[in-house]
Amino acid sequence: MSFITENWILLIVAFISGGMLVWPLVNKGAGGTTVPTSEAVRLINREKGVLVDVSEPGEFAAGHAAGARNIPFGQLEGSKQLPTNKALPLILLCPTGARAGRAAALLRKAGFEKAVALQGGTAAWRDGSFPIEKSAETAEKSEKAEKAEKAKA
Repeated sequence: MSFITENWILLIVAFISGGMLVWPLVNKGAGGTTVPTSEAVRLINREKGVLVDVSEPGEFAAGHAAGARNIPFGQLEGSKQLPTNKALPLILLCPTGARAGRAAALLRKAGFEKAVALQGGTAAWRDGSFPIEKSAETAEKSEKAEKAEKAKA
């Protein structure tokens, strides 16, 4: 008992360091799995990963990762657009990555064991110079805006 009272600071440090070692395991199990763009590309190229954009249709139309499927977060559960093979990696993204993290946790609970969120979302995809697509409607609007700007100048 005297050891504990004399070395209480060492015991606190030991508990804190032990907690720091266990935290990544606890956090990963709770649904915080994210991957950088380089890992997402590796999953797509080598493991036939599927890009799923959980943005709302308007956000998706404004710009999304090339080849991504749009399944809004609210329609994710039970969606027919999800792959039937639950062993395939799913890379989820949204403009910032916040909804994608929640979507990855939701899909892992639904049996998609390799569901991960893209760190930084579509913005990180764009910053990594990966291809971005826009819907034809959005592209048409931006062309009209450019023409209107040129006409003013």
